[in-house]
Amino acid sequence: MDHLSDLASDLETSCSDLYSSAIVSIGELTLTTSRERIVPLLRHLRDDPQYKFICLLDICGVDWPERRERFEVVYHLLSPTINQRIRLKLTTDEMTPVPSACAVYPSADWYEREAWDMFGILFEGHPDLRRLLTDYGFEGHPLRKDFPLTGYVEVRYDDHHKRVVYEPVELRQEYRHFDFLSPWEGTDYQLPGDEKTTGKAE
Repeated sequence: MDHLSDLASDLETSCSDLYSSAIVSIGELTLTTSRERIVPLLRHLRDDPQYKFICLLDICGVDWPERRERFEVVYHLLSPTINQRIRLKLTTDEMTPVPSACAVYPSADWYEREAWDMFGILFEGHPDLRRLLTDYGFEGHPLRKDFPLTGYVEVRYDDHHKRVVYEPVELRQEYRHFDFLSPWEGTDYQLPGDEKTTGKAE
């Protein structure tokens, strides 16, 4: 933990204008920044010979629907030189793009495409922002918390037409309406062993 605190202190000296807070928790250092400062911060961490965070490990999204800016965009960096990892995060909404990190880390290309595909997070300046994991014509962004678990369409192979077809979701049983009763439960009788918890042993 001391080495992370030392790293946080060094960063405060060298680039405190590029982030708003630094927190060391559970063996990890997290910097909170903003959309406007993310690219300069990434470039500083990569190019400063004191840090050399040359590896972008991941960019991912987190959805907080109740917040005004519902998305957190999270960056994970690695410095083989000092053998340290660092996390950066910022917030944005559905309409405001985040500057792309592709000019700093070319590997950001697919990470940002995945974040767009799964959450709908926009990245300004991305060379080819299109879906990566879902199919062509997919509706919505499946890792948003308001995305229905059943999705909007179902895919099946039509043997008659000899092709894959897309159809609106049709639930063949009542997934959303349970009475929570079963042959093993009820109010008219007591199962053997239940008396141990109810205190009604005879």
